[in-house]
Amino acid sequence: MSTEQNLTLLQQRDSFELASLVSSSSTDGDGGATSSRGSSDRLSNLDYGDDEQIQNQQLSFDSVRRQSYGESLFDYGEHMFPLAASADARDGALPLEKQKRLGILNGLSLVIGVQIGSGIFSSPSQVDAQAGSPGASLLVWLIAGLLAWTGAASYAELGSAIPLNGGAQAYLHHIFGPLPAFLFAWTAITVLKPGSMAIIAIVFAEYIGRLIFSHGAPDTATESTSTEELIYSPLWFNKTVAVAGILVVTIINAISTKLSTRTGDIFLFLKISSLVAITVIGLVVLVFRKGAENFTEGWFAGSSSSLGNYAIALYAGLWAFDGWDNLNYVAAEMKNPSKDLPLVIHLAMPIVIICYLAANLAYYEVLQSSELAKSSTIALAFGERVFGRVGAIVFTVCVALSCFGALNAIAFTSARLVYVSGKDGFLPTRFGKVNKKTDTPINALLLQAAVTIVFILVGEFKNLLTFYGVAGYLFYFLTVLGVIVLRAREPDLERPYKTFILTPIMFCCVALFLISRGIFSATLEASFVALFVLAGVPVYYWRAGGGLHKIPVLGWFFRPKMQHNDGTTGYIGGHN
Repeated sequence: MSTEQNLTLLQQRDSFELASLVSSSSTDGDGGATSSRGSSDRLSNLDYGDDEQIQNQQLSFDSVRRQSYGESLFDYGEHMFPLAASADARDGALPLEKQKRLGILNGLSLVIGVQIGSGIFSSPSQVDAQAGSPGASLLVWLIAGLLAWTGAASYAELGSAIPLNGGAQAYLHHIFGPLPAFLFAWTAITVLKPGSMAIIAIVFAEYIGRLIFSHGAPDTATESTSTEELIYSPLWFNKTVAVAGILVVTIINAISTKLSTRTGDIFLFLKISSLVAITVIGLVVLVFRKGAENFTEGWFAGSSSSLGNYAIALYAGLWAFDGWDNLNYVAAEMKNPSKDLPLVIHLAMPIVIICYLAANLAYYEVLQSSELAKSSTIALAFGERVFGRVGAIVFTVCVALSCFGALNAIAFTSARLVYVSGKDGFLPTRFGKVNKKTDTPINALLLQAAVTIVFILVGEFKNLLTFYGVAGYLFYFLTVLGVIVLRAREPDLERPYKTFILTPIMFCCVALFLISRGIFSATLEASFVALFVLAGVPVYYWRAGGGLHKIPVLGWFFRPKMQHNDGTTGYIGGHN
C-alpha cells in the first residue's frame, strides 16, 4: 500500500474508531486476528444489552462519519477493519480503547491529580507579588480558575462528541485534518509533556533534598532569611532523584492500568487532605491565636495599578490550574465517556477552585504578605510558622507526595498520546501497541520516560515556561476554536454535552491574550517556539504526508526521480 493510501486511511481514522468504540474487540480462540469482514459482522450482531442506548450511539457515530467525510458508495464498515484495533488484535493484545477501565473516581484523580501538583504550594508568591494585596490576589485566583473552567468545559464538549484517546490530537485531526494534529503531537511529545514532567520531577527531588539536607536550618523563616535560601540540595542529587521518580512512575504504569489508577486515587486523597489541613489550620489560627494581620488595612490595600502585573499574576494562576485537559487523553478508556467525562470535569474544577481559594486564605492568615511575595515554598513556610521544624518536615513530605502523584497522572495520560501517535502513523507502529501480558502501552511509556530523562539531565527550564505559554496555548486556542467550527460545520453532530457558545469564545480570547503576552515579553524565545513548531511540517510530510515532495512551494526541491517510458530518468512534474 502506498504512502498516499496510508494517508487516506489516516484521514478516516476518527470515524472508524468512533464506530468501533461501541463494541468490544474480538479475536478467535488462539489469539489470532479476525478478518475485516468477520469483524464487521460481529459489530452488527453482538448483543450489547441496552439496545436503545447503543443504537443512539451508533447513529451519532454514523452522523460523524457522514458529516466529516461525506456520503460515499464505499461502505467502510463492510470493507475495513477498525484501525484502532487492528495492530493490537494481530498481536493478541486488547487495545486500550477496548479496555474501558476508568470510572468517575479515576477521572477525578487524573484531573485533580495534575492540577494539584506543586503550583498551589509555590505560585501564590508570584500572584501575591504582582497583585499587591490579599483581596486582589484572591480575585486573580478566582478569575484564573473560572477561565481555566471555560477551557475545560469546551474540552468536555469535544470529548463527549469525539470520545477518542489522544485529547487535542484527536480533536484537531477530526476538525482541521492530520497536519495540525501532527504538529500538536510533535510539540507535545518532544517538549511540552516531557518538559512539564521534568519540571515536576525536579521539584519533587528538591523537596526530598530539603528533608535530607535540612540540618542547621532555623526553626522559623524570617523576612530576611527564608527557609529555601538556607536549605538546598546538590544538583547531582536533584537530577538523580528526579530520574528515579520518572523510572518509578513508568514502572507503575507499565505493570498494569489498575495499579496506576489506584495509585492516582490514593494520591488524590492525600492532595485533598493536605489542602483541607492547610485550610483548617488557617481557621484555627484565625480563631485562637494572633495571625499575620494582612487584612487590618483592608483587603485591597496596596493593590497594583498595573495591567501588566495582573497579566503576570493571571498567568501564574492559570499555570497552577493547568491539567484540566488531562482526562481527554484517555476518553476512550472511560466506561461511559459521553456522560462521565463532562461530569468529572465539572466536579473537578469547582473542587480545585475552592481548595485553592481556601488555601490562599489560610496562607494570608498565617504568613505576612512580604513573606508570601518572597517565598517560593509557601507550604514549608506555612508549616514552619505554625508547628516549627516538625511542621516544615510534614508539609515538605506532603508537597513531595503531591508532585509524585502529579507525575503518575501525567505519565498515564501522556503515554496515551504517544500510543495514539503510533497508531496514526506519526510515530513508528511499535509505539502504538499494547503489551499483551500487561495490557499497557509499555513502548510508549519507555519513549516518554527516555525523553523526560534527557530533559532532566541536560534541560534548561528557564525558557520552558515561555515555550509552554506560547506553544501550549496556541494548541489550546486551535482546539477550543474547533468547538465553534464544529458548531457551524456539523450542527447535527451528536453532542451528549453542549457548553454555552460564549464559553469557547471567552477562552479563545484569553488564549490569544496569553500568546500575545508571550510574544511581546519574550520575542526571541517566542520566535524559537514558532520555528520549532514549523519544523514539524517537513517531518510530517516525511513521516505521514506522502513524502517531502508534497510540501507546498518547497516540494519542488524534493521531487523524487522516476523512469520514463523512453528509458530516460527525470523528476516527477517535469521530464528533466
